Amino acid sequence: MKSPAPAQARIYDAAMRIFARRGTTQANVSELAQAAGIARGTIYNNVSNPDSLFEEVATALGNEMHARILASFEAMEDPAYRLACGMRFFVRRAHEEPQWGRFIVRFAFSTASLRAMLSGPPAHDLQSGLRKGRYSFRAAQLPSVIALVGATTLAAMSLVLNGDRTWREAGSDGAEFMLRSIGVTPQEARALATTQLPPLPELPS
Repeated sequence: MKSPAPAQARIYDAAMRIFARRGTTQANVSELAQAAGIARGTIYNNVSNPDSLFEEVATALGNEMHARILASFEAMEDPAYRLACGMRFFVRRAHEEPQWGRFIVRFAFSTASLRAMLSGPPAHDLQSGLRKGRYSFRAAQLPSVIALVGATTLAAMSLVLNGDRTWREAGSDGAEFMLRSIGVTPQEARALATTQLPPLPELPS
């Protein structure tokens, strides 16, 4: 997967900031052009339908984060370590890019593409860990566990965005509590949740 073209990336970023700030899924072309610092015509040349821009942005953000996390996991074999890192990636990025974090927190549970972003890699790692005996929940509980991972991650991101915890504290606590809740021992859960977080690779242009 490649990053969007420069003009499209500026439009998506401006739209994301508007959506996150206002809590809306609509933005008119004039305010979008002003926020992106480009001409109105550039909007029409890079957006197929301004009325569906929210879905375009949500899908692009979801695909981008999904691809970056999967790229970071190439050298990780332990599903519990992957799960802990995946959760912490979201929390760290909310610290580094607050508008991105606010957009995800505000719309994650109401937008299909964002729900997929939060449930995709975790579902794989939870299934893998269950098969390998790393976790102790029942297979029928998988949907509930996936929802719990998403909710815990979003709550940790909110703590960071509200200034209540640092990203390291919120991310490590969330990952540790999540691992402990599905059967990882407290000592190992703490170790996996506090190990140095690897880089989140950028996508090629």
